[in-house]
Amino acid sequence: MSYNFHQGEILLIDKPLTWSSFQAVNKVKYSIKQHPSLILPDGQKVKPKVGHAGTLDPLATGLLIVCTGKKTKEINSYMGLDKEYTGTFCIGATTPCFDLEKPIDQTFPVEHITPELLEETVKTFIGEQMQVPPLFSAVMVDGKRAYNLARAGKEVELKPRPIIIHEFELTEITMPYVSFRIVCSKGTYIRSIARDFGLALSSGAHLTALRRTRIGGFSVEQALSPLDFQEYLNKQMA
Repeated sequence: MSYNFHQGEILLIDKPLTWSSFQAVNKVKYSIKQHPSLILPDGQKVKPKVGHAGTLDPLATGLLIVCTGKKTKEINSYMGLDKEYTGTFCIGATTPCFDLEKPIDQTFPVEHITPELLEETVKTFIGEQMQVPPLFSAVMVDGKRAYNLARAGKEVELKPRPIIIHEFELTEITMPYVSFRIVCSKGTYIRSIARDFGLALSSGAHLTALRRTRIGGFSVEQALSPLDFQEYLNKQMA
């Protein structure tokens, strides 16, 4: 495959576990900086322009759409696409950030939770709704990121935002763990779904695994990890 990173490319990157989205994008930027397409006909070298559409938490893996060059102008159009996720909730316990970044802070009964109750509860989440983002999120509050305020111990009140859950299915139930697949709109926090799902069960829940498998028509099956992308590019340039 021939790349032209200056004119613009859309790259599908599979973000590894514990990497931030910023780290993944920086790795791509480092990998392409010596590419011949960044050298103009007059010999001038162009600094690579790279951006991504839709951040993933460090504890999530999966698809990042990374745009280069003139394609960075299209980032907003990709951010608005529906997204598909797979993952796992742990029922009966919560954490302050709704995932494994922080330790469990409360536990709840689960004896009343049956597979039938789980399936019925899932149905109530499908459709348009208002969702409160997690305190530990990148939402801006008075010019500051909510996670910075939360980590500083400050009280933050986040306003609910409209989202749409198009599909929500349970793929495996092995209590207290419940695996799922969700297709949702832009701006949906799966960690918030974990919190709300636990509350709807008269219990608690938090997210223990998350993978973004699709953005619009782009699939993670078409993606390369940042290291595999670097290796592939190096072979091309050799």
